[in-house]
Amino acid sequence: MSKKVVVVPCSGIGKTYGTVSREAAYEVIEDLRPETSQLVALSLLVLGEENARSAVAASPAITIDGCKLACATKMVLESGGQVAQDFAVLDVYRRYRQFKPKGIAELNEGGLQLAHALAEEVSIVIDSLQGGEEDA
Repeated sequence: MSKKVVVVPCSGIGKTYGTVSREAAYEVIEDLRPETSQLVALSLLVLGEENARSAVAASPAITIDGCKLACATKMVLESGGQVAQDFAVLDVYRRYRQFKPKGIAELNEGGLQLAHALAEEVSIVIDSLQGGEEDA
């Protein structure tokens, strides 16, 4: 059985794109790919929490960054992990300009639609990373 893919979203609290990244990650791990993905909170990596560091070191990681600082990507790398794919919410928004995200504590409909589109893209990458499991 293949390892679960680790999903590390932005923790940009108080930022719309950070909220989009977290909503997308929750949709992936709870609804779209619960059997093949797991969430690792960025805050745990920042704190050096051992289980979080072990998870990113042992499995491929997908990061979802809310801004150009790319904190999720940087922390996965600094924690000994490999980033299989990194997503930037702004890049995804450029592909789906019809979904204009607003809100922080609660996203508007456009923000939820953008999070869903992002979650679908993340799920496709998870599927490609898990591709060899049926050959066993």
